[in-house]
Amino acid sequence: MSYVQNTDSDRREMLKETGVSSFEELLEPIDSRLRVDGVLDIGPAMSEAEVASRLGALASANNAASEMISFLGGGIYDRFIPATVRYVLSRSEFYTSYTPYQAEVSQGTLQAIFEYQTMIARLTAMDAANASMYDASTALAEAMLMASVIKRTRRVVIPASLSRRVRAVLDSYAAGKDIVIDEVPFVEDGTIDAGALAEMLSEKTAAVILAQPNYFGMIEDTRKVSGLVHEAGALLIVLADPVSLALIEPPGEYDADIVVGEGQSLGIAQSFGGPLLGFLAAKTPYLRKCPGRLISATEDIDGKRGYTMTLQTREQHIRREKATSNICTNEGLVALAASVYLATLGEDGFREVALQSASKAKTLYGMLEEAGVSLPFGRNFFQEFVITVPGGADAFIARARERGVLAGIPLGKDFPSLGDDAVLVAVTEKRTRKDLELLCDLAAGKGGAV
Repeated sequence: MSYVQNTDSDRREMLKETGVSSFEELLEPIDSRLRVDGVLDIGPAMSEAEVASRLGALASANNAASEMISFLGGGIYDRFIPATVRYVLSRSEFYTSYTPYQAEVSQGTLQAIFEYQTMIARLTAMDAANASMYDASTALAEAMLMASVIKRTRRVVIPASLSRRVRAVLDSYAAGKDIVIDEVPFVEDGTIDAGALAEMLSEKTAAVILAQPNYFGMIEDTRKVSGLVHEAGALLIVLADPVSLALIEPPGEYDADIVVGEGQSLGIAQSFGGPLLGFLAAKTPYLRKCPGRLISATEDIDGKRGYTMTLQTREQHIRREKATSNICTNEGLVALAASVYLATLGEDGFREVALQSASKAKTLYGMLEEAGVSLPFGRNFFQEFVITVPGGADAFIARARERGVLAGIPLGKDFPSLGDDAVLVAVTEKRTRKDLELLCDLAAGKGGAV
């Protein structure tokens, strides 16, 4: 935010143009109970140089994740972002635009969104993708609402291993629609209990949500689950990690009906947890039930290629009574970042990111196993896995932070059955052998007393 220097003369001129005698008069419509009584205690006014110095001092007290060795995961990952992503995003024709309401003068933005949709559809092996969502949690919640409308029933089954933050968003959406959410437990290897799932399914089930890989990093038997779900007449909603799709079978190939996920890994900075990028793709019969909008390619009367908005299911548009959701498209820049990231890497480069993440995660697993660290769920994971550490997760994470390491996510509070020693550890392509060795020493109780 820019420093705005207003003198007393400036303020008097603005009040005169506004037609009021004082700033307080502008605040009169606001209930006095909601207004500060007296002067806000923020210290004396400062010059621009003083403000810059003060804010710089405050910022220097932070430990930025980008400056530490990060093993954090659970949906947001520390990945390398090519310079081309920031370069394209900084072009004025992109960063000053909001949303393409006037398609005829928004061809560049529409093409960028169209390319994004095409890439997501190819990545997930689905028929089509929409013009992006806020994040994975809201995308999943919207998919749940879609399934309820399509199947005309209000019961959804989710895995007990689902992120508690994602579950909280689902609960919020479900409460407004009277949707019942049931949890299916996970078995000893951290994957969904297929036997329990089969018993829970009925004709009243609108959909089953399956994370692949799941929150513990484990790879699910998707074909088995898909068969059970469709045999019961329900829809299969898959919460997918986009980077994993370079190596793991994409959801469309095991007959998923709706696919959602978090696109932060696709060239988007962690930025204190946002903005994020939710993607949503679906089979053709369900596209008219998708939230947001879709961008399509067409030809004008001269045969020239052009782009236009189609299936605009938002409530702001003409047929608002037919709206499926009031969710807006995500910030266009975030979807553009994902498009530029994927185009920059290409198929080979994107696969290399996935291969390095997976191989380095396997290397760390082997090192921890050799060091005697407990690994409860086995080796069938993609890029993150659960470890249990002596002395408790909180103490381990605090000790690691002192060494400049963000060691992972404690799981005990969200998943009590795993115990207070459980930590979710993620490995991306950025981690070096030295990073892995340091985490291994810390988890094994070396490099500082437990």
